[in-house]
Amino acid sequence: MTAMAAMTQTKPSGRSVPSTAGTELGVPADEPHGAKGRSAAENETVAIAAADLCRELDGRMVLQSLNFEVRRGEFVALLGANGAGKSTLLKILAMLLPATSGKLELFGEPCGLEAARLRARIGLIGHGAMLYRDLSPMENLTFFGRLYGVREPAKRARDLLDWLELSWRANDPVKTFSRGMLQRVAIARALMHEPDLLLADEPFAGLDAPSMDSLSSMLTALHGQGRTIILTNHDIVQSIQLAHRAIVLRQGEIVLDGPTNSMDARTVLAEVRGDECDDRGGAA
Repeated sequence: MTAMAAMTQTKPSGRSVPSTAGTELGVPADEPHGAKGRSAAENETVAIAAADLCRELDGRMVLQSLNFEVRRGEFVALLGANGAGKSTLLKILAMLLPATSGKLELFGEPCGLEAARLRARIGLIGHGAMLYRDLSPMENLTFFGRLYGVREPAKRARDLLDWLELSWRANDPVKTFSRGMLQRVAIARALMHEPDLLLADEPFAGLDAPSMDSLSSMLTALHGQGRTIILTNHDIVQSIQLAHRAIVLRQGEIVLDGPTNSMDARTVLAEVRGDECDDRGGAA
């Protein structure tokens, strides 16, 4: 395989995402009972439960009384214009930013009480790769694996790099990588500890067309193996093709929430903008 082919080839449809266990993705064997009023089994079917969730910043309500649930295994696109509150909501879901008021549960447990254990069930792909530039993919992934207490982190890193078709650059400093290759290593970092919930904040930003296709294939494969995925994205057409459900935020409020198979880009764009859209549709 040539270097260019290795960088751009999408994942074979039959190739499984590597796992360190033979059980269903990320289901702890000793998971306790969670929120009052629901059984442990019911808690495990609800990945995210938000009630009257608000976030105030500098005297302005960035998020206003959000109420929604995301069931385990859903692929949700979080859409909205710049400043709509998408990234803020994702930071709250990642437990990097507290809500000003309201209630948030992850897998049936209130956020804040078992922060470390809940964070271990979350993988985050952000605007930046969140990698040490002078280290290689193997060094970066092994380091993050040890932070999360992954058994045999070097083996896990090798398996992920093989799945992402980056084994041939496993020992090169990531500062020499293209944006698309960096994003693939960032995905591996987010998957090192086999999280149940994957949060992707505009992961397609700055990617060329082949890298975007490759990333789409990876996200589809991850969802196919049971991951719950929340994706923020500005490309409406791409989002409703990838995700099974879309939530549209406008000025910090949910204005649309439903299955993507009943949506079209023009309707979503109208909700994003809050007015009648033109005939162009497409990205917002």
